[in-house]
Amino acid sequence: MAEYLPEITNDSVCPVDAKEELLNECESIWQKMEELSLLITRVKALQAEYNQWQKRTPEIISNNPEVLLALGKEELQKTKNDLEMVLSTVQSKNKQLEEDLKREQQWQEEQEQVVDALNRIEEEMKTQTEQLSRKRALQQLQNKMSKVKSYKEGLLNALGEFLGEHFPIPEKGGSTKKKKSFEKPAVELITLHEILEILIHKLMSTPHDPYVTINDSFWPPYIELLLRYGIALRHPEDPNRMRLEAFHM
Repeated sequence: MAEYLPEITNDSVCPVDAKEELLNECESIWQKMEELSLLITRVKALQAEYNQWQKRTPEIISNNPEVLLALGKEELQKTKNDLEMVLSTVQSKNKQLEEDLKREQQWQEEQEQVVDALNRIEEEMKTQTEQLSRKRALQQLQNKMSKVKSYKEGLLNALGEFLGEHFPIPEKGGSTKKKKSFEKPAVELITLHEILEILIHKLMSTPHDPYVTINDSFWPPYIELLLRYGIALRHPEDPNRMRLEAFHM
């Protein structure tokens, strides 16, 4: 099978040309069959004529037995020669037709094998193309996700630096002036950056329930700041819960 594939790759025959070639071969075979049919008809005619001669009473050309015997032998020899020639021709044609038929059958089998091989190659190429397409789409999606993730990390880092610089930990601010120097807060307060991270994580992880319970670690001025500027919203029924405004919606 492999010995035919290189010929197809380099000098492939168009299916239309192959069809025309096959039709020409079939036409040639039919012509030979017609010639054989004519020869067979001729044989039958000669046989019928021979039978008629067998039934006829020959005219007595001469009463001399030797002359009659010689004429009979001559006529029989002529008929025999004609029949032998016809038989030889028929046998030769039969042999040639058998060889042509065998060659055509072999050619047909080879063509079917080539077609099957090409169909398998086409299916393999189609499968590989689909796999490459899916792989390329997945790679593009992963690249986009990586870029989005990097961009998100950059924004969070920039936000953290900004909030760390302008909104420090409450204990470092002036809110502790009312407390005695030896007095420590009951709960450690968290930064505005941490509050925003909690709100963002809650919104992204459970968008159906984005509200966060306000506890003592949330510094009230920071909560007021987020609510005043529309960054966060209180729960309509529970003032001790709030959520991040869904700016992405």
